[in-house]
Amino acid sequence: MLQPILFAFLGGALVSVSRAINGRLSLATSAMTASFWNHLVGFLFLSAVALLWGGLMPGGWPDAPVTAWFGGTLGVLFVASGSWLVARIGATLTAMLVIAGQMVSGVALDLALGQSDNLLPKAAGVALILAGMMLARRGR
Repeated sequence: MLQPILFAFLGGALVSVSRAINGRLSLATSAMTASFWNHLVGFLFLSAVALLWGGLMPGGWPDAPVTAWFGGTLGVLFVASGSWLVARIGATLTAMLVIAGQMVSGVALDLALGQSDNLLPKAAGVALILAGMMLARRGR
């Protein structure tokens, strides 16, 4: 169980560093330009890794529903909005707002999918994140 926790923590740290880099680039250019270069370089890197290890096209991909391809579009919007926000409200507040949005939508998705077990701890987690955001914002 420790390894997945460490990977998730590392992933979160890499997201913060990536946002900071893209935020700096968006100040020099624009959020869309920063997002474009982020995705182009990421595509080239991922393509090289996939060519080395295989698995670029999963089996059955032509039969996937059209909604399965929306993740890339949502990812571009996520990166572009992060690039724009970090330059304007800072990395900490951007991260907290993103996490709050993820938690609220995650709880809403769980409810919509009928997975309402442990609703109280999930709601408490969302409330704590929102309280942390208010405390961080209050210090400004």
